[in-house]
Amino acid sequence: STCACVEYYGKALESLIKQVKIMSIHGKMKHKRNKIFTEFRKLPGGILVCTDVMARGIDIPEVHWVLQYDPPSSASAFVHRCGRTARIGNVGSALVFLLPMEESYINFLSINQKCPMQEMKPQTNVLDLLPKLKSMALADRAVFEKGMKAFVSYVQAYAKHECNLIFRIKDLDFASLARGFALLKMPKMPELRGKCFPDFTPVTVNTDSISFKDKNREKQRQKKLEELK
Repeated sequence: STCACVEYYGKALESLIKQVKIMSIHGKMKHKRNKIFTEFRKLPGGILVCTDVMARGIDIPEVHWVLQYDPPSSASAFVHRCGRTARIGNVGSALVFLLPMEESYINFLSINQKCPMQEMKPQTNVLDLLPKLKSMALADRAVFEKGMKAFVSYVQAYAKHECNLIFRIKDLDFASLARGFALLKMPKMPELRGKCFPDFTPVTVNTDSISFKDKNREKQRQKKLEELK
């Protein structure tokens, strides 16, 4: 749903999935978008992490799966997203992730878009990749900051969802969400003000001590810290 989530999950997938080309694309890229899109179309296989900028008006041959991590803000966008696969007589699948409290969205889509859906049972043999993501954040400030921005942008997008009777920000389990984003600590943001999260354990490390792997960025950061002192 957001550019920040694309940046974070694109970076995460690059490290977690080897031997598969991972590309990321979102609305803020402007000039780079066409280049990335053209490159992706030429690939024999790969994964494209994207926002709704790719949800309509584009044709990528032989897309086998469209995975919708965030339920789209409008019902029509759901159909447009699904339409990236099973094109021109081909077969494909589309999957949307929903929390139990969001399941009435299925009825909403069937009435609003005449779109029948089937439940897919959760996988049982799932690897826990969150410790690896946390290690990446501890080793590089760029990953840590991307994760924080992604979480904040996700919560803000959720709060503005068009179907706010189904997607209620007050029902969101922020602790579980933060764990799912492999956050090292909870960010400071208005939506979390005055709330306690006993189910979330922040790292004992002082996150200010996490440095950028990029030496130039770290040099600039240290300079700003000195100026603040």
